[in-house]
Amino acid sequence: MASTVDLHIHTNASDGTDSPEQLLWNIQKAGITIFAVTDHDTIRGALRMKRIIPPGIRFIQGVEFSCRANSGKCHILGLGYDENNPAFQDALRTGDNLRHDKFYLRIKLLREKFGIDFTDDDIDSLLRIPSVGKPHIANMIVMKGYAASRQEAIDRYIDKCRTGVDRISAEMAVKAVISAGGIPVWAHPLGGEGERESTEHEFRTTLRELAGYGLKGLECWYSKYPAMTCRRLAGVAERSGLMVSGGSDYHGANKNIPLGRLNSDNESVGYESLSILRKI
Repeated sequence: MASTVDLHIHTNASDGTDSPEQLLWNIQKAGITIFAVTDHDTIRGALRMKRIIPPGIRFIQGVEFSCRANSGKCHILGLGYDENNPAFQDALRTGDNLRHDKFYLRIKLLREKFGIDFTDDDIDSLLRIPSVGKPHIANMIVMKGYAASRQEAIDRYIDKCRTGVDRISAEMAVKAVISAGGIPVWAHPLGGEGERESTEHEFRTTLRELAGYGLKGLECWYSKYPAMTCRRLAGVAERSGLMVSGGSDYHGANKNIPLGRLNSDNESVGYESLSILRKI
């Protein structure tokens, strides 16, 4: 049974397939009454949703920063921020600049290593996407006939084109969200959809680091995790003085994750289970 709350959703402003208008229709169809748009390194989708949200649905502005911690990669959600805050805007600009540098380097490496050539029209088309990334390049590779699926394009080509440092620091993201009056949340702390599961040591090490920067919340309820794991994470959050959050990581047709699915057992998760909602 789907939950009526979902605090981790993507639109086509990053790597989802739903426009804000399509997403709103799907939100209403799914019976979700509280949700956040959390596109990667951009708030364009969230700002559009803010303008069209109807009465009766609680919308929370969000973002998902792609970050690097000392212990490795991580993702920081920012929920309920003031988008005009200078530090927050600086983090967005830094993330966007790094993402574009990464894009051009990937295009160069794909040409040099695999002979995959992108025309100027291809590049212009990709750059019209506000937060262009790996899935968009993979789709183009499929269109050109170099791979049969997006996942094959990623595994066979894109993931073999390492680009080096291309994310903002976790410290910058956490502090920017706090400066903007929002709540920074560590997204899918045991690994996201399609990623390997973190070890307990990796999880604890990164948690200590992020807590040192001022982390306020933990995404305990997540579509990939069994309900028992989600409850364990919620216990860790509560003992650590962190708020409990939850989201599906919905990407529309780009991932097979339904709206409102906050655990792999498909248990419904209510408002009362997500302590973050009492603070936003």
